[in-house]
Amino acid sequence: MRDASNGLLAEGPLRAGNTGERILALRSLIDRVTSEQLTPTGPPDVFDCRLEAAVRAFQQRRGLLADGVVGPQTLRALEGARWRLGDRVLLLAAGHWMRGDDVAALQERLVVLGLLAGPVDAVFGPRTDNALRELQRSLGIEVDGTCGPTTLRAMDALARAVGGGDPWALRQQAEVAGAGASLAGKVVVLDPAHGGIDRGVTAFGLHEDDVTFDIACRTAERLRSIGVDPVLTRDAHDGPDDVTRAARADEVGADVVLSLHCDGSTSPHATGVATFFWGDDRVGARSATGAHLASLVQRELVARSGMTDLRTHACTFDILRVTKMPAVQVELGYLTNRADVERLADPDFRDLVAEALVVAVQRLYLGEEDATTGTLRLSDVLAYARLVDSGSR
Repeated sequence: MRDASNGLLAEGPLRAGNTGERILALRSLIDRVTSEQLTPTGPPDVFDCRLEAAVRAFQQRRGLLADGVVGPQTLRALEGARWRLGDRVLLLAAGHWMRGDDVAALQERLVVLGLLAGPVDAVFGPRTDNALRELQRSLGIEVDGTCGPTTLRAMDALARAVGGGDPWALRQQAEVAGAGASLAGKVVVLDPAHGGIDRGVTAFGLHEDDVTFDIACRTAERLRSIGVDPVLTRDAHDGPDDVTRAARADEVGADVVLSLHCDGSTSPHATGVATFFWGDDRVGARSATGAHLASLVQRELVARSGMTDLRTHACTFDILRVTKMPAVQVELGYLTNRADVERLADPDFRDLVAEALVVAVQRLYLGEEDATTGTLRLSDVLAYARLVDSGSR
């Protein structure tokens, strides 16, 4: 299937003030997704304030950055939101996996029935195909791997009598619990934001891509010293998209992903550190372990740095949604705030951040009672990795 909005971003992201045929296509997509007619304030081919408000509202509902700009991530979410379960026949399509809210709804039902261990990622891949076929076998209907009217009717009848929990969350928790306290031998993917021609937020002489890459390298050095295999999603000069970065994490068999960002605001007073994990309202569409790791990262950074605590938040950013392992996105401060910039420009502060990240990952595998926030040091992590004698701490 070819998306109706294919090529919508051929000339770059869409934002307020843009004009042309692409805006008409965007309006049509927004109207279908929201099921209401958006009346323009002027010519319909102008990205006006009402269209911007509608985009922001959609982004907020979907756990995306509500900036009113339609980039690749927002467009993918809009395209997926066009579909409701039953609108089309779902199946495993070779070379082009089907995506959309209808796939997510099917996955959620399979999770509740205990046939799919998650995650609910809205992508019809081999896991979903296998779970659907198992359902069809259980229901005594044709096992063809297609979710059409017959399968939907059988599921509707079954859903009235069956409820369930979130086996994917339980599986993630069990994997962490069974992995042991040592980080030695684990693979941690470090994802420094932006890169290449995309410098990210730039203010007071600092570029986001430079800051995040330097902190990623400092963190990688510390991880390597305790026997962890650190993998960066980019080098100093390129800037892959989030889907490519997530694919890299899958390729190397990452145990954990840390995506490093800096923030920016039109207000010079905006300040502080925040962390994000994948989650929305669907069963199976929330990483419980990611939420726990985000909390650990947030608490370690705040305790060590004294920065304003902007807390942890569930969201649907691609780098968190597409990855299959626990992942968090860390906003390390505002480059538009002088106090945050002074910290982020300081090599000692960057070392502090790197140590906080390593300790947070270690605490994920320790259990909550093993250390007080902000007190565990790299030497303690070395001891848990059994690279130094525990009596030397």
